[in-house]
Amino acid sequence: MGSDPDDSGCTILHVDMDAFYASVEIREQPELAGQPVIVGGTSGRGVVLSASYQARAFGVRSAMPVARARRMCPRAVFVPPRHRLYAAVSKEVMAIFGTVTPDVEPLALDEAFLDVSGALRRLGSPAVIARHIRAEVASQQGITCSVGVAPAKFVAKIASARCKPDGLLVVPRAGVLGFLHALPASALWGVGERTGEALARLGLRTVADIAHTPLTTLQHELGMAQGSHLAALAWGRDERRVTPHVPEKSIGAEETFTTDIDDPERIRRELLKLSGRTAHSLRAGGYAARTVSVKLRLASFKTMTRSRTLAYPTDVAREIYATACALYGSSGLDQGARLRLVGVRVSGLVPATGANAQLTFDDRPVGWREAEQAVDKIASRFGARAVRPAALVEGTDHPAEDGL
Repeated sequence: MGSDPDDSGCTILHVDMDAFYASVEIREQPELAGQPVIVGGTSGRGVVLSASYQARAFGVRSAMPVARARRMCPRAVFVPPRHRLYAAVSKEVMAIFGTVTPDVEPLALDEAFLDVSGALRRLGSPAVIARHIRAEVASQQGITCSVGVAPAKFVAKIASARCKPDGLLVVPRAGVLGFLHALPASALWGVGERTGEALARLGLRTVADIAHTPLTTLQHELGMAQGSHLAALAWGRDERRVTPHVPEKSIGAEETFTTDIDDPERIRRELLKLSGRTAHSLRAGGYAARTVSVKLRLASFKTMTRSRTLAYPTDVAREIYATACALYGSSGLDQGARLRLVGVRVSGLVPATGANAQLTFDDRPVGWREAEQAVDKIASRFGARAVRPAALVEGTDHPAEDGL
């Protein structure tokens, strides 16, 4: 395998899901795999929202009228959209990005910019991080994405489009101009139909043509703002930062199994581990939480979420775990149901100082929080595996309920 191009300084990633709605529908209905699938309004006046790459081979594109798509691809399978499902999958994909960096800027349900400069020491180079994201999306969601890696936002976005589907493209800092200048002028942000016609009248058909046109000419023909904007992009200049949206007020952890699990005992052990990680994150952030949720994804990818609001906020793993087990037990899953993923999440976050001062007057069992704080100190000095619940020690016969 060849070595990666030089990705030093290429800390901006653009991640774009491949044919997102269509891919989710194919995941949900595996019999559609390999067929030309079109998601869109099924009435005569509907439009195409997403098309699989088999349908795109016939010229079908998003926003095209369904009637036209039907003429272009008579064998297409038309599927009505399920927006709630796509929003749920999008939320989980964005959560994967959030495990890499807090600097995530979603552009839509199916794409986002990430600034990974703060994750390099922990996860590796930008290209390594991009491969990690692609593997996590494929493993956890059963769909593919393409990632552009570059020093600037708009270059990363163009790169992700150039390596679709299921691709990864690094544009090295030294190679930005070579990459951009070979592209058609329409590749630049802000070049729509009218601007494209104006550029064509000037004989400017490639990004290189724009780059080598005097700035005053561009400003005169396109206006001051648009002319300056395109000149900057043509020379690879894009100073905009990744601006994350305000994160949800929740903390959690989840695990995708390498093989599907149907043993309730192993599932409870996993809930124990995830509850411990979640409680540790709460205490590290200075929070306590009022609501506990569990996520259970079946082998079929069907996902169930169950939540319960507690009588008082907590940052104690034992209390989170007891609630998570109760939610799992009352989920209504069939005996022997096979799970591919379990997760524990807490929400309704409040500052821990006020919450725990109030609890001294409550009927809460004492001692557990202090014990877990002591474990935090040991773990920070000797590593997370230095002290663990008995149920999580390999080879133990203790049931998970007795582990804490």
